[in-house]
Amino acid sequence: MLPTDQSQSCIMNYTHLTQEERYQISTLLREGFSKRYIAWRLNRSPSTISREIARNRARNGYFA
Repeated sequence: MLPTDQSQSCIMNYTHLTQEERYQISTLLREGFSKRYIAWRLNRSPSTISREIARNRARNGYFA
């Protein structure tokens, strides 16, 4: 069994992206920032940002 201090650091708190975060993704993409930078800025995983963009991509770009 892991000591308490180590086991607590492994707990993940999954939350949906907020509409505000989606708006920020859209704005930052239009300004030319990378997915990795956007992830850092929003304190999210780069894969979360990539999946969000892929799900909501349209011909004209990303739509929040």
